[in-house]
Amino acid sequence: MEQSAEGVKRVFLETFGCQMNDNDSERILGFLKNINYTRTSKPTDADLIILNTCSVRDKAEQKVYSALGRFKELKEERPGLILGVAGCVAQQEGKKLLKRAPYLDLVFGPQNIHRLPDLIGEISKKRGRLVAVEQSESIDENEYGLLSAADGRAFVSIMRGCDNFCAYCIVPYTRGREVSRRSADIIGEVSRLAEGGVKEVTLLGQNVNSYGAGGAEVSFPELLRLVARIDGIRRVRFITSHPKDISVGLIRLFGEEPKLARHIHLPVQSGSDRVLKAMGRGYTASHYSSKVRLIKNLHPDISVTTDIIVGFPGETEDEFEETIALLRDLRFDNIFSFMYSPRPLTKAAAFTGHVPADVRSKRLQRLQDAQRCITLERSRELVGRRVEVLLEGASTAPGEREFSGRTSCNRIVRFPYEGVLPDSIVEVVVTEAYPNSLRAEFPPQGK
Repeated sequence: MEQSAEGVKRVFLETFGCQMNDNDSERILGFLKNINYTRTSKPTDADLIILNTCSVRDKAEQKVYSALGRFKELKEERPGLILGVAGCVAQQEGKKLLKRAPYLDLVFGPQNIHRLPDLIGEISKKRGRLVAVEQSESIDENEYGLLSAADGRAFVSIMRGCDNFCAYCIVPYTRGREVSRRSADIIGEVSRLAEGGVKEVTLLGQNVNSYGAGGAEVSFPELLRLVARIDGIRRVRFITSHPKDISVGLIRLFGEEPKLARHIHLPVQSGSDRVLKAMGRGYTASHYSSKVRLIKNLHPDISVTTDIIVGFPGETEDEFEETIALLRDLRFDNIFSFMYSPRPLTKAAAFTGHVPADVRSKRLQRLQDAQRCITLERSRELVGRRVEVLLEGASTAPGEREFSGRTSCNRIVRFPYEGVLPDSIVEVVVTEAYPNSLRAEFPPQGK
């Protein structure tokens, strides 16, 4: 192990799960920077190892336990190393994690990230192994405001928790009930990020459509307008919208606010009304479809993506076919698809009629194969068009320099260019479409 510079310690941070966890990890790094920690990519060089965990899917949770096992020997070799688990598995399991991994020092949930410096201080003073999973019904702004943004994009939480209690979802139990941050605090955070060079901000919430119901003084569309007015911000995104709550006002905002990215993520989960009712989603397939058609009719250039769960308890072959039919009818630009897995505390865990694993696996493969063709077709529709790309990185390859970025409709674009690019957002022409990305040229011919 290399020795840390005097007064500076190193943290190895591994993140599992969704954008919420990505945002939490940036906050973790921000609070650690305040106590002289710097990030390392090598766990063997670390003074502190944190696994920021996800328990939404069983597979994600098992990855955490596997990762913990990898660090057992390292902890035995270096007893002074602090090993911690954060995130939803930490919140869900609490003290059980200490019993399962006796070499673990710290367990802390999403609502306790801001306490991390004090928790590390207590452990460093040899005051034992600690668990911090307390939850509050209100937001302490000390939880936020130390975001560490790595590039020109940043995620900003605008609310916490969820009140929907979908039958399959553990989020209300691990992240608590829904509460909104004050708009002034959000605007202040985004303004600081913009001053630091952030060009694109994504507003995060389990259900952004209900922002304001938990204590904020403005609606979600109003918040989007306020964020878009901040100098330096070039694009505004948001995730996730719940179909039962999405308003016509929000849909129309795509035609009124030029900084609003041309992409909406609207999870459907299933195309079967019976399954949707069992899930507790609060809408029918036809209600969902009408919202997507309204979005596409008003704004034909918008990319629509979704989440789908296959093999929910009791799902028949005919009900799965209804999901395939909805997929082909609405032609999503992309999907995030999962096999159902029972989660502790949720209603669905007690349901009967669980679909065999091999059947779930085959259905998932069929769904993904169908969507792969649709995604490629939708991408090919962009060939020959001029699109704006927010740069995310550059790589040097033999003979040429290649840049990569993302369109407003959230597609990855790569293009070669030898010079210095004039701005963080450039206009390119799409020349080729691939399953997971686009190829383009810059500068566009004719300019």
